[in-house]
Amino acid sequence: MSLCTFAQLNTDRITAIGRNALYFEDYVLSIQYFNQVIHLKPYLSEPYFYRAIAKIQLEDYQGALRDCNAAIERNPFSPGCYYARGYIYRQLNRLEEAEADYTEALRFSPENRTYMLLRADTRAQMKHYDAALEDISQMLKREPQSASIWGEKGHICILKKDTLTALEAFEKASQYDKTNPAVWSALGVTNLMLNREDEAYVQLTQAINLGSKWAGDYINRGIIHYHRHNYRGALSDYDQAVKIAPKEADCYYNRGVMRQEVGDYNRALEDLNTAISLDPERTEMRYQRGLVEMQLRQWKAVVRDMDSLIARYPYFLPAYYLASQAADKQGLTKTSYQYRQKAYELEQKKEQIQSQQASQPNTDLLIADAQPQKKDHRKEFSTSTAQDQTDIPDEEQKYDSQTRGSIQKKHQDVVNEPNIVLSYYSQDMSLRRTNYYHPLVDELNKAQDLPAALKFTAQELTLTAEMVDYHFANINRLTQSTDEAPTAILYLARAMEFAIIKDYASAVDDCTRALRLANKKLEPIIVFCRANWRYRMMDGDNELILRDYDHVLTLQPDFSFALYNKANILCARKDYQEAIRYYTKAIEADNDFAEAYFNRGLTYVFIGENEKGLADLSKAGELGIYQAYNLITRFK
Repeated sequence: MSLCTFAQLNTDRITAIGRNALYFEDYVLSIQYFNQVIHLKPYLSEPYFYRAIAKIQLEDYQGALRDCNAAIERNPFSPGCYYARGYIYRQLNRLEEAEADYTEALRFSPENRTYMLLRADTRAQMKHYDAALEDISQMLKREPQSASIWGEKGHICILKKDTLTALEAFEKASQYDKTNPAVWSALGVTNLMLNREDEAYVQLTQAINLGSKWAGDYINRGIIHYHRHNYRGALSDYDQAVKIAPKEADCYYNRGVMRQEVGDYNRALEDLNTAISLDPERTEMRYQRGLVEMQLRQWKAVVRDMDSLIARYPYFLPAYYLASQAADKQGLTKTSYQYRQKAYELEQKKEQIQSQQASQPNTDLLIADAQPQKKDHRKEFSTSTAQDQTDIPDEEQKYDSQTRGSIQKKHQDVVNEPNIVLSYYSQDMSLRRTNYYHPLVDELNKAQDLPAALKFTAQELTLTAEMVDYHFANINRLTQSTDEAPTAILYLARAMEFAIIKDYASAVDDCTRALRLANKKLEPIIVFCRANWRYRMMDGDNELILRDYDHVLTLQPDFSFALYNKANILCARKDYQEAIRYYTKAIEADNDFAEAYFNRGLTYVFIGENEKGLADLSKAGELGIYQAYNLITRFK
């Protein structure tokens, strides 16, 4: 059965399957489904919209823009379409059009926080700071204790060069979120800009103590150490900054300036060379390199750097004097005189130059930006927001930090391991020592009643177009067989095929049919699969899912994967203590269950039992989930 033939049967079902594929980040496959719906019903808005979302995730912005336009032509009342198109315009730097689309999205969904944040940020990028702050004020009326919104206000005020108001906003943010390193980072940077180094030092240290992995916090604290002549402390902070962000020019530049100060000219030159190679457009860094080159008697290099700097900043007098000295050292008396004469002429025009506000380079230590919010709706595209689903911003949860608040949902690196499912396909998990085996499944595989051997896996493969066609053909073949002589194994086989192409509703229906004909050995496998596929349905009923897992456990009390999957459902429902109990049961059934240790560890950390959580994460790392080690370092 081809995709086109299948689509003709039920375009609503194909759209739902495409959305499932989109939800599980199978963008190429989802586009194939939406193509078929568009081919059959080109007057519908939804398939264009969903296809645009998939293209955005694949960074095909022009193609996504065409699809958004088509969707809006067919339905001009969908806020998600305007949100998606506004995001595309931002990526294409068409800011006025982006602002207009966010305004339209807000007309249909005026309470949407993400839309308002995006419009405010877009207005700030356009330097319409007052309009941006109006948006922020509206949000603060609704959420006066939102640390992230106060933080947004502070960042906009920094852009507006209203540093004192920014400081007040960041102080408000710190009142409502005392454990977020980004808040203390912003306070520290702002106080540093105001030359309040004592306050800045305390706040930057607080950000670092809270687990900040932002190189800028170390860069800025290093500046304070440098100003206090604590060169050892400055060097330590800059070394850490370079370790965290080895591609950041500021780290090397500031360290190079500090090394120059203590007379370590060779290593200072290495750092400044690296900084300039990483960011060659920042010609102002060449002045500090010129000073080091003078100390190392590299006269020609000094002249080259100063010529480059003068070309960018023709009114920067120190560059002329340094070039003059380097030329003089080479015996180039005439050239040296020319540089000094030019500097003298500019000095005579000093007041005129200042009145023209001629740009001057910043040759001091470079202050780094504040640490960004962990979840930045301005920079990320949210599929759930586009589809107007509930999108709870993680920074507003009770526990908002890298170590706690985001473990109950898939976000960044702190995310539970997914459910274990039965599939024909599995990605390589050879590092893990989990026992992906059950005697009932082994017995079924030995009977060779299914098209391929079933495998327990947490990481299914993404299908190619050829594989999709193969499984549609299998569905067609199995449908003929079930029509002629239905059996439990045939329904299970077809259910597997439906699940592979992400038609979970049909897979669940076939499992229910199979159960009516199944024997006691096959029954727990079928119910286990049905529970998994009910979970994969975006509108899956958790009570039905838990009932299925309980059914499996009644038949097979030590079925570790059913215990583990039930724990994941309980965790998603925020029933953390009960989830821990079932993770523990899964571990008792398989003492090498890496995923159960990992998820139990994250759950312990989330409820504040860090010692138990770290022990579990350590065990998970030992059993092959190497990502646990990064989390252990962070949570400590």
